[in-house]
Formats: sequence, structure tokens, C-alpha cells
Amino acid sequence: MKVVSFKICPFVQRLIGVLELKQFEYEVEYISLMDKPEWFLRASPHGKVPILIEDRGVLFESGPICEYVDETCGDFQLHPKDPFEKARHRAWIELAARHYLVQCRTQRSPTEDQLEANRPELSNAFATIEAAIDEQPYFSGEKLSMVDAAWFVILHRAHIVEECAGVDFLDGFPRLKRWQQELLSVEALLQSAPEGFLEEFVNFYLHEGTYLGLLMKSGRGRCGSAHDAVCDPDTLHACCA
Repeated sequence: MKVVSFKICPFVQRLIGVLELKQFEYEVEYISLMDKPEWFLRASPHGKVPILIEDRGVLFESGPICEYVDETCGDFQLHPKDPFEKARHRAWIELAARHYLVQCRTQRSPTEDQLEANRPELSNAFATIEAAIDEQPYFSGEKLSMVDAAWFVILHRAHIVEECAGVDFLDGFPRLKRWQQELLSVEALLQSAPEGFLEEFVNFYLHEGTYLGLLMKSGRGRCGSAHDAVCDPDTLHACCA
């Protein structure tokens, strides 16, 4: 089983998180978004990552791939068996996935005014999930689920921004903050970020052309230093699904 990816795609990170939670062996091949190989363009109907390649063929779109992995890999499932609960979990997963690129756009804001203009859409999603979680470790209690893997992508990236730029997007959401800290202690989910992830994340979101990058350079956060952007601003939207 092979996943084709690029390192900072949130949709790919969700899939890798699911594979890690399932403790299933896989390999990852990274491609350049600026020079997509012909074999990839033939395999991916819309030219986006992730795709999953195995003996029977190619799957595309991260949601269906995650469902396939959960149903066929390992000896347990992350989704609940009850049809109503499964549908409820899928809805919360969809809410997370719909806001991956919202978060990306917000992090790329070039000015403080633009950041504040972009921030409410993300905050509204946080308020919605805040009302749905309680004091249990994970979304469904003691057991990790597909919902945890989906929301970890957003919560992990919010943590990096807080560490590097000193901006806490979860400020005012104490339950979400607690959930974030619980998930950041799960080694399998941390493995969803590959080697070199932080550097590429900083290069794309926290360079001198973004407001968060300027905050990082000014010493607002705890780690990192500003770099030049390595990707075009429109690249992420064009290549993730």
C-alpha cells in the first residue's frame, strides 16, 4: 500500500494519522507540486493528493480512502459500529475537512487586518466542536476515533502557530484546548507529520510575506525563524482534496 503525497497537505496528514492509528504498514512517495510526474497525473483524476495505490488499483479523495483503510486494515475499526453514531462521526469529520483550507488561508494572511478578517470562519467551527466535546480524553471517550484523526490536523497546526508566532487560535475554547493537548500526546498522530514537516510548514505559512511570519520573526513565539516561501500561495488549494 502506497500513499502519494506532499508533506504539508492537511488531507494527506489525516490519512497518515489514520494509518498510524491502525498500525498498518504503508509507504509514502512524495512528489513535487511544481513538477507533477506524468504517472501521477494519469493516476489522479483531478491531479490532487492524496492517492492510494495498491494491487487492485488507485483510490483518490482522502475521505473515501480513510474509510477504506478503516474497513480493511488492521483488526479493529476506528469508526463506531452503530449506524447512527457512525453517521454522526462522519459529519464531524466533514466539518474538520471543510475547514482545512480555511485554516490554510487564515495562516497565509499577509496583514493583521486580513488575519482578523479570516479568523471568524475558523473560530465558528471551533465554537461548534467546542459545544460537542466534554471532559473525556478523546471525542468518543477513552477510545481514539476517525474524528480525532481528522481534527488533529487542525489542532496540530494551531499548536505550531502558537509555538512559532505566539498566536493561539484556540484562545477562548478551553475544551478544544484540552482535546488538543490530549491528541498531541498520542505518538501515532504525531507520526502523521513526516520528517521535514515543520520546516516546510514554516516556509509556506510563516515566511516574511505573512503576518504570522512577521510575528515569528519579531520573537512572539518560542521557536523557529522566518524563511522565504517555497510555494506559490495558490498551490495548496489546487493540490489538496
